[in-house]
Amino acid sequence: MTSSQNAGTVPVAAATRSDSLLRFALLTDVLLTGANGIGYLALATVLDSFLGVPLSVQYPVGVFLTGYALWVLVVSRQENINRGSVAVIITLNMAWAVTSVATVAMGALNATGIGNGWIVFQGLTVAAMGGLQYMGLRRM
Repeated sequence: MTSSQNAGTVPVAAATRSDSLLRFALLTDVLLTGANGIGYLALATVLDSFLGVPLSVQYPVGVFLTGYALWVLVVSRQENINRGSVAVIITLNMAWAVTSVATVAMGALNATGIGNGWIVFQGLTVAAMGGLQYMGLRRM
């Protein structure tokens, strides 16, 4: 027998959230960016010769990416995601993507061929994350 109190209620897990795509995109960004940042910090001495990116670049980038990933995690875990914070995240992601491609185009780091390929791949991945986050923000 169903009580009239429970009739018509939908369990939270079954409810469709308007921010689910955005949360997915933000958490994916956290995972990829965090792994990348930690990788630069933990593997810098191995990656410097492989990628041709000096340690003086890898360590600050690793610290920035790790901190950025933690901030994106905080934003993504809010009950009501702050639209302004997401706009900043999207803007920073797009700036990172453009800077990555420009860095390779200008030869600013004198990276190896594999290093240049990695930088461009990373930039394209970040641009895709920004695009997915934008789509998620528009659905909210």
